[in-house]
Amino acid sequence: MRKQIVAGNWKMNNDLAETEMFLVDLKKQVIPEKVEVMIAPSFTNLNHAFKSLREHPVEVIAQNMHQSQNGAFTGEVSAAMLKSVGVNTVILGHSERREYFNEDNATLAEKVNTAHDNEMRVIFCVGESLEDRKNGNYFKFVEKQLSEGLFHVSEETWKDIVIAYEPIWAIGTGETASPEQVQEMHQYIRKTIAENYSQQIAQEVSILYGGSVKPDNAKEIFGQPDVDGGLIGGASLKVNSFMEIINSFQ
Repeated sequence: MRKQIVAGNWKMNNDLAETEMFLVDLKKQVIPEKVEVMIAPSFTNLNHAFKSLREHPVEVIAQNMHQSQNGAFTGEVSAAMLKSVGVNTVILGHSERREYFNEDNATLAEKVNTAHDNEMRVIFCVGESLEDRKNGNYFKFVEKQLSEGLFHVSEETWKDIVIAYEPIWAIGTGETASPEQVQEMHQYIRKTIAENYSQQIAQEVSILYGGSVKPDNAKEIFGQPDVDGGLIGGASLKVNSFMEIINSFQ
């Protein structure tokens, strides 16, 4: 049975004091047993959040990592560093990393390999631009991201992979794909995985939607048959809105 997952990607938000305020409030909440909940604070607050939530069901995850084990990469963070502070899951390929930091599919394939070598779980992001959506190229675009960035891994590795579909045109814009558009792409992703691996793997992998998910649209989006949760941006920065989304599963 696929896991229902809600992951909050804080991006470059919340300093230590703001993080602590969030965590204090979060620990007062009741997390539904059927939902796997994650938060991704900044690198500087990962260990603090991990220690604070050590006895709590919410997992602390990372927003990114470097593909090398170590070396002269100023400002970067390795998988081993993440694991040393309690982090075992990492988001890779977020549209903002692809767009602003020029991460291509080949680089992301290396990162996936490094995560696997370090026994880390990956939330692998895919999604098309507005141009690709308008010209009808969105299926091929996402298929290429999967093929070049992820489909080199073994069948065994898929137990540690979650897919997040996040159309670039709906990231931080207030625009949201319709439930029908979300379902269409999630179904296509699942079909593509089945064609390249197996129907069993395709049915077992969790596929999340990321793209301006809010409390008022989460229930309808999460109600789609191939949607297993969300990668949440701005709405994950406040405990109340984050919890409303977590409680949106039918």
